Amino acid sequence: MKRSLLMVLCLSVVSAFAGIYDIEEFSAKDAGTPDDYIVAEFGGELKVAPADEVATLQSGRLVVRQKFEDPFGESETSYQLYQGGKGDLSSMTPMTAEGVDYSKLVNAKLYTRRGAAADKDVEKVYFDGKAVYAPGLSTAVVYIDGSPVTLKGDESASASDDEEETVAAAPAVPSSKAQECDEYDPDCEDEDDDDYSSYKISAPVDNSADDRDYAATDAARDVGDRFGIADEVRFWTAVGLSALAVTAAVIGIIDHSKANEARDAYDSLNELSDLTVRKCEGNATCEEIMVSYVKSQDLRGLQNRIDQNKKTQDSYTSARNIWFGISAASIAGAVVLFVW
Repeated sequence: MKRSLLMVLCLSVVSAFAGIYDIEEFSAKDAGTPDDYIVAEFGGELKVAPADEVATLQSGRLVVRQKFEDPFGESETSYQLYQGGKGDLSSMTPMTAEGVDYSKLVNAKLYTRRGAAADKDVEKVYFDGKAVYAPGLSTAVVYIDGSPVTLKGDESASASDDEEETVAAAPAVPSSKAQECDEYDPDCEDEDDDDYSSYKISAPVDNSADDRDYAATDAARDVGDRFGIADEVRFWTAVGLSALAVTAAVIGIIDHSKANEARDAYDSLNELSDLTVRKCEGNATCEEIMVSYVKSQDLRGLQNRIDQNKKTQDSYTSARNIWFGISAASIAGAVVLFVW
């Protein structure tokens, strides 16, 4: 029973923290604003869309999820879904995640990277019933049932095709000039030599510059990834500390109950011992007789039992204080990590 209660408490803590990455309800009363991606159809405003209809949108329709955040922090952040006509999406990359129910993406906050703070989600997210779009993003992160899931786009494939076309087109200029040249014309040969030498000399310089640019880009991404991982480690460490705090508090409460039971047993036997002595009213002979009687009855070893109950009470009290201290320290550590 105690173990089941402990597991329920731990699961409730984890689920509570996982919920901070989800949108519980769409309650914003603000009007939806159209843009280049979604077109208004009703009086210049977007129509509110039910969450359960996003996954079954008709062709040519689009839904935008807008985040409304009070810059002064006087009111809570709210969200709403708006529906309209599909605009020009050519500048955005469609992002999908394998094995994830599309309807769950509607309620999942979208982040630019892992480990981002729960309130730093993307303000505008677009849905067409098949993919997810966000301006300037080709990959994004959502949390499904508390686990991070990466949304991936197809932009990398098109970029590599463009690079191949650029590389293939580079040698076209010198080859065309070579065909126009007469092999018996000395001036033409000199011009070809000059072009060839300049081409050979300039190519490594340009390539090295490109390499430096790529290296700088990779380094920047690497730094971003490292900070993202650090944020995620802090988050899950805080979750672990919270679970430890709940566990320690439960064990402390159990030890407190055991300490109270030992104290009650100690008090009962101590009262019985005092009552035996008080009956003699200070008469030494009576006390000696009563003690002899106690030893000859089932109360033999009364003082030993009193001492044992006292030790048990002290032991449970110490354990209770230790577990409560661990719980308090874990809560403090979790708060620091969540706020950081």
